[in-house]
Amino acid sequence: MAAPMERIQALELIEKDIITCLQSAGQALLELSKEKSSLKQVENQSHQFLKSLGNVESKLTEQINYLTQVSTGQPYENSGYASQKVLQMAWHRLEHARSRVKELERSKNKYLQDQEQLKGNVSNIL
Repeated sequence: MAAPMERIQALELIEKDIITCLQSAGQALLELSKEKSSLKQVENQSHQFLKSLGNVESKLTEQINYLTQVSTGQPYENSGYASQKVLQMAWHRLEHARSRVKELERSKNKYLQDQEQLKGNVSNIL
């Protein structure tokens, strides 16, 4: 996929196409408002308007599809999201394993203390 600057440039081109589209519509309406309007001129401006509108629609759809893909976390070309997510999950599993090991260590130490205390109590009784 394109770099961020290329995406911005593509959006700028879309903006220019929107301006062209509005200018064509304005010219067609201006021609229609004249007392002696040229049907040929109106048709040309209308055709230019529809052509520009089609370009804007297709280019915006492309941008929206890209943003949808990126925002939903789907893997896409040049994306580090997938590997970043894998690393994050690995760190989470590691921290969980460490906490479980510490918990087991505490449990073992308590058991050993209880065993020592029990031995001491048994030897005091005998």
